[in-house]
Amino acid sequence: MSLSHTPSGNGVKTLTPAGAIEPTGPWALGARAGDFVFIAGMRGIDPKTDKLVAGEEARIRQAFLNMKLIAQAEGAGLRDCVRLVVYVTDMARLRPLVNKVQEDMWGKPPYPPRTILEVKGLNQDDIMEVDGTFYSPAKK
Repeated sequence: MSLSHTPSGNGVKTLTPAGAIEPTGPWALGARAGDFVFIAGMRGIDPKTDKLVAGEEARIRQAFLNMKLIAQAEGAGLRDCVRLVVYVTDMARLRPLVNKVQEDMWGKPPYPPRTILEVKGLNQDDIMEVDGTFYSPAKK
């Protein structure tokens, strides 16, 4: 179950699920707005140690797992993802690993719409970050 902070006047609530990473700055891990869950950029940080996971593929997988944990806390699974944005620091080297991890985690198509961008750098000199939007009808 996701912990949330006081909703805004419009009902937007920020999310802090048990077992998730600690934000590294003044931002929320996610937010629910109506039937949609928006998840901040997740990196390959082990939530138990707050350290980056060793190994490129393992770190990419951990970033997706961190995103998945927040989505699941709001009743959404990977198949409920309606949009992914992935940032990598080396497109040629890391895009194939992102593709492999995503295929492993989703199992088979259909896959959500995705944008992948090469960026100059990420926090803590990381190699990849992923954010996602999920559809999860609010419980009435």
